[in-house]
Parts: sequence; C-alpha cells; structure tokens
Amino acid sequence: QVQLVESGGGLVQAGGSLRLSCATSGLTFSTYRAGWFRQAPGKEREFVAGIYRSGLSTDYADSMKGRFTISRDNGKNAVFLQMNSLKPEDTGVYYCAAGRFWIPSLTTSYPDYWGQGTQVTVSS
Repeated sequence: QVQLVESGGGLVQAGGSLRLSCATSGLTFSTYRAGWFRQAPGKEREFVAGIYRSGLSTDYADSMKGRFTISRDNGKNAVFLQMNSLKPEDTGVYYCAAGRFWIPSLTTSYPDYWGQGTQVTVSS
C-alpha cells in the first residue's frame, strides 16, 4: 500500500520560513517524480514544485520561484519543500504527490499518488 505522509506545516508570520517533509512508503521512490501542490480556501488545487528522479531537475510555479526550494532524499524515500519569505497568500493545505511518468510543469499531467495534506497558515 502506497502512503505519502506530510509533516512540518503550521502557523508562521509573514516573512518567516517553514520546511515541509513528505515520507513515502510502499513504492520504489527513486523511480518516481515527486512534488508539492497546495490548495487555498475557496480555490482550486495548484502546482507548487516538482522534482525529477535524480533530484537534478526541478520545476516551480512562477510565484514560488526564488522563495521555495524542493529537494529529495532517495535513500530516505522522502521529498522536502523549504519555504522562505512566506506571504499570507501562501496559506493553504500543502499536498505531497508522486508519479512515475508525471510531468510536473504540465497542467494536463497528474501524479499517481497523493498525501493527505498539511496545513500552512501565514499570518500578516
């Protein structure tokens, strides 16, 4: 059974930082592309960042470039999202995702698996 479990969310002031982690199990993580999505209240889920199998290639949504950094540790079957300079509009539920052939930057490409989400709240 494949599981993706996020952690690291919480409440932070604007300008602060958070590091999200996603622990995976039940899949050969090194063969999967992984990434993060988020969903703000009343809005659709949106792509945040993606990382390819080796970790050498990454993709980001334009509004996250320069503030967020995605990384992975294939030995620990985990993917991470370092979020700096957080803004109130970054508030939402952040979801970890993984897909064998998922193309992170392509809106018509979808991951195979999702986590349950972790809440991030940025206060002004």
